[in-house]
Amino acid sequence: MDTSLTPEQDGVRRALRDLLESRCGPHELRAALDTPSGHDPALWTALAERLGLPGLALPETYGGVGCSVTELALACEETGRALAPSPLLATTVLAAPLIAALGTPAQREELLPRLASGALTAALAVDGTVLATALALTGGNGGDWAGGGRAGGVQARRTTDGWRLYGQADQVLDGHSAGLLVVAARTGGYTRPRTLLFLVPGDAAGVVRARRTTVDATRPQGRVHLRDVDARLLGEEEADVTGALAETGDRAAAVLACEAVGAAGRALERTVEHVGRREQFGRPIGSFQAVKHRLADVYVEVQAARSAAYYAAWAAAHGERAGGLALAQALRAQRTASAEAIQFHGGLGFTWEHEAHLYFKRAAGDELLLGPVHRLRAHAAGTARLFEASGTREVRV
Repeated sequence: MDTSLTPEQDGVRRALRDLLESRCGPHELRAALDTPSGHDPALWTALAERLGLPGLALPETYGGVGCSVTELALACEETGRALAPSPLLATTVLAAPLIAALGTPAQREELLPRLASGALTAALAVDGTVLATALALTGGNGGDWAGGGRAGGVQARRTTDGWRLYGQADQVLDGHSAGLLVVAARTGGYTRPRTLLFLVPGDAAGVVRARRTTVDATRPQGRVHLRDVDARLLGEEEADVTGALAETGDRAAAVLACEAVGAAGRALERTVEHVGRREQFGRPIGSFQAVKHRLADVYVEVQAARSAAYYAAWAAAHGERAGGLALAQALRAQRTASAEAIQFHGGLGFTWEHEAHLYFKRAAGDELLLGPVHRLRAHAAGTARLFEASGTREVRV
């Protein structure tokens, strides 16, 4: 693995950082959070038209840039650094790969060019409390996590005209504003239950959506009710849906690990800047040894998480899976860096005017959505069979 960035990768990162610094400052960020969608459509258009970010990891055949997930992960490190609120995670990281993997040729031709251009946004309608399970990040995803039409789940029913969906998903990323919903639903009743994915327009008859109040306002979520909604099956009925979700989950974990590292790194940068200016007893508090030691520990943790995230991004592009463990390390680093930012900023860090609390809320929100860290690590260890007997004899002393 070569850890140095190619000129193209470095160019994408620099261009994205320049764009976000000019279009996603503290004031623009707060203004975007107050909109009904929770993000700035003008920023999303700029990301799509100037950088092609929504289609960065989609094939050129469908209007994408044709890069690998590695480039997408590196780009998301910059969006995480700025806490940029956008449909990127829901559309590009979760929904688009599933359509590319499972969709029929006609569905890909119809949807992927619009997703790549940013004209269409999409959301994976899986209840937030089971998203990590559905993506096989905290356990096997072959169970009944999709529910059965009761609260917190969606049921699919075949009719003479196609498929009908009913049920609800309470915590769907961008579910309140996405133009297309990729809905995970249970079918087959109790005798042959299985999970399938369906395509539902966001404005379809019978779809009722509302934005939820969340810990992390920069990661907006919606509640989606489906009341006997007409839906199209994504791909074929015999498709390996759980396998596609697991593969998408590993790639998403690698991307989110880089995003979390970006946020953790920026929180640490802001803290170092603050302790260099804040004076106590006639000297900057950053000159005290205790402060230096604590921030040095945070720096080491962030750098270790960055190395793990970069490896996971590289591995995802080469058919290997390391996303879950990298995400666990990145989330821990993000939590540590943001908590120390609050601590060293003192009362200032708790105020709405300062963005330190936004990084802390991002760390908490990410763990609620895709964690917690100990479950990510436990599943990664179980998948690697780390603690199973390897045939060696036990030695007692």
